[in-house]
Amino acid sequence: MLKWLWSGYLKFQWSGLAVAMLFMMIEGSMLGLLSMVIRPMFDSVFIEGQSGAIWMVGLAVMGIFTVRAISSVVQKVMIKRVSEKTNASMRMDMLRHLMWLDTSFHQNHPPGHLIERVQGDVNAIGQVWTGIVTSLSRDLISVIWLFGVAISIDLKWTAVALVGIPVLVLPSLMVQGYVRRKSKAAREIAGRMSTQLDEVFHGINPIKLNTLETYQSDRYATLADTRVRAEVKATLGMSSIPALIDIMTGIGFTFVLFFGGTEIIAGEKTVGEFMGFFTAMALAFEPLRKLGAVSGQVQNAAASVERVQKILQTQPTLVSPALPKPLPTTAPDITLDDVELAYGDLPVLRGTSFVAEAGKTTALVGASGAGKSTVFNILTRLVEPQSGRVMVGDVATNEADLADLRSLFSVVSQDAALFDETIRENIVLGRDVDPDHLDQVLKAAHVADFLPRMPDGLNSPAGPRGMNLSGGQRQRVAIARALLRNTPALLLDEATSALDTKSEKIVQDALETLSKGRTTLVIAHRLSTVRNADKIVVMDKGRVMDQGTHDELIERGGIYADLYRLQFQSED
Repeated sequence: MLKWLWSGYLKFQWSGLAVAMLFMMIEGSMLGLLSMVIRPMFDSVFIEGQSGAIWMVGLAVMGIFTVRAISSVVQKVMIKRVSEKTNASMRMDMLRHLMWLDTSFHQNHPPGHLIERVQGDVNAIGQVWTGIVTSLSRDLISVIWLFGVAISIDLKWTAVALVGIPVLVLPSLMVQGYVRRKSKAAREIAGRMSTQLDEVFHGINPIKLNTLETYQSDRYATLADTRVRAEVKATLGMSSIPALIDIMTGIGFTFVLFFGGTEIIAGEKTVGEFMGFFTAMALAFEPLRKLGAVSGQVQNAAASVERVQKILQTQPTLVSPALPKPLPTTAPDITLDDVELAYGDLPVLRGTSFVAEAGKTTALVGASGAGKSTVFNILTRLVEPQSGRVMVGDVATNEADLADLRSLFSVVSQDAALFDETIRENIVLGRDVDPDHLDQVLKAAHVADFLPRMPDGLNSPAGPRGMNLSGGQRQRVAIARALLRNTPALLLDEATSALDTKSEKIVQDALETLSKGRTTLVIAHRLSTVRNADKIVVMDKGRVMDQGTHDELIERGGIYADLYRLQFQSED
């Protein structure tokens, strides 16, 4: 674990880590010096009554505690700084990596699980590696110093004090595997809990409308109880090793008191020697307990390291080619030629072929499950077809740079993806924009119409997922964003289906402005919104059944004419 952390993160913080470890060593060595002072304090001051030695011993003790205090503060601040910077780097790497992974990966891994890996697992790793470094730098130095003092006083007493060490070996090995299993289970349950919280908070209105509060609470309570049991069992395992060290300490001190007491009574050892030894051993067992706890903590972190490494080792399958071809910079023809795509055994597109002509509007219509949204996903390479060609101009989508391909399209969907930022930031998305140009975009997208009613105008917060705005306002913000991107191709996915008549008219006007001079593909269930399209492609069960203008399709009859008559009668 430390090797992976060092090669990936800690080596970039080596100077701060080195300073922290130096002051940890200084802090740890102070306990050894303190135990060395105990012997003259008893023999010279308390037994022999040398008044002059009081000042010397007192100043020595004061100096030891002063150095210990200063080094403790410095090492804690430095290790915290290194820890937080390392954890931040790890989280940023994980988030960046997760965003590059394919859509299929995110479909199989709920957001809560991924949030828990970015936050919870990284926290667990950070706590453990700092504990390991602290134990190796401070506690190990303390133990070495203190055992050195004890050995210098009496080697036989030291050997007797450590007689219980064999008791530790086998139980420690057994505990480590147990802790690792329980820690891994606890982390998995934590991910499921985060997923449920994500579902609850994003679906709070449906929960209220369906009176599901008790149901959701009970589900969460079941997970919480399961996690409590797993965490308690993991803690039981981790605390077992320090407990065994306590038992070893008791056994050792009992033997030392027996042997040491008889030698002091016989005059072979002084009280100062015994107190110096006793102090050294007493002080040694606390850092020894911390060192013993490290093995349990390592197993706890190992589960998190496995989960983090599994994420970072997962590679996207949809990547840019080694030598990408340049894409057109103006509105291109978009061609699907005999495209086949299936999800497992479920066919979605079956020999789909059509051309969306440059600078014109092509509408995709058909029943749900006809494959319309899949066409959009293929164009932007969120998924890859099993066969057939998808062309943008003269370039196949799998021959283009992935980022360049997606930069070719602006997408406006039914559920506008807004962030918990200001309206301005949701439109500009971090880009530097000329104020005059931004004003033009706001007017063209009809965002300027509702800004005077917002508390802070363009700087008003949109709220989580844009909840401070109405559906029509969110759509207009998304259109303004697309206008600002000024891409040569436009994908509209049910952009007005959830709006009332007034909002639909406003948004439709903005969309017409947006689509001018662009190759536009539209998905719509309301056929009245696409009757003026240059071409209408009728799809059914992944196949193109017909295509033409509205009037041509009505005249020929078939699926489109049936759908149109059905909707017309419903509206009447």
